[in-house]
Amino acid sequence: MRITSRRKAIAFFVTFGVCLIAVAAAVGSGWIILNWREGVKVFLGLIFFGAIITGLILNTSFLVREIRRNEQHDSFINAVTHELKTPIASIRLYLETLERREVPEAQRREFYHLMLSDTDRLLGTVEQVLKAGEAGHKRGQRAAIEFPGLVRECVELARIRHHLPPETLRLENTNSDQARIVGDPEELRTAVLNLLDNAIKYSGGRVDVSVELATPDEKRVVLRVRDRGVGIPPQELKRIFNRFYRVPGRVLGQVTGTGLGLFIVRSIARKHGGRVFAESEGEGRGTTITLELPRSAA
Repeated sequence: MRITSRRKAIAFFVTFGVCLIAVAAAVGSGWIILNWREGVKVFLGLIFFGAIITGLILNTSFLVREIRRNEQHDSFINAVTHELKTPIASIRLYLETLERREVPEAQRREFYHLMLSDTDRLLGTVEQVLKAGEAGHKRGQRAAIEFPGLVRECVELARIRHHLPPETLRLENTNSDQARIVGDPEELRTAVLNLLDNAIKYSGGRVDVSVELATPDEKRVVLRVRDRGVGIPPQELKRIFNRFYRVPGRVLGQVTGTGLGLFIVRSIARKHGGRVFAESEGEGRGTTITLELPRSAA
């Protein structure tokens, strides 16, 4: 309901702005036609007319952009609230159960394990929000990194986090065992883990993710993370890296998240002189996200 009202507001401001521009153009054109013989007046009128049109266009663009930004902020707040509320409610339920009745030792250990998992989920959400605020601004310690080793560590960690067998998350076609880059190890680890978590999260009911690391030339290291999941509409491929942005849709909208993971990846890639982009043939056909970073010659 709220999204519909905002779309109506955007349509209203766009229509209103276009109407104002049309009226200003008609009035200005009529005035110029009536006074075309008086050169000074026509010259001043053209300047005044151009200023009015420019102001109207900028004002309309600003209003529409602010409405969309507020919509993204609200979506982010709702997503973060859900990501925080769900594990807190789960932990509270287990604690109340442990407090009110006797629980067998095996079930007690299971409760502890589940509460630790929920705590990790809470910590992950908080860390993602903090990293989004620091993205592109925090100055970390840069060092020479063997990128293939870092990627392998991230793949193993993602398998453990999501309880995945090796065949569902595979590191394949690696022909770059000596690919070295210079950067902040913690930030690069965050970027790779975000790509892996994103691929797993949007894989749907069956996780099938392949990770490919290559060095196509002496200047670049290329990491490709490919899933066979829900896919992305072509018109959304560039927008998924914006802060707070989440792809709308019946299937895509059901996946929980804060809309910050890929924004953080893009910020880290740019900070290290690289880039990131996505490819997809459409919904239901999977997605490939490619991270390119400059290779160190040393």
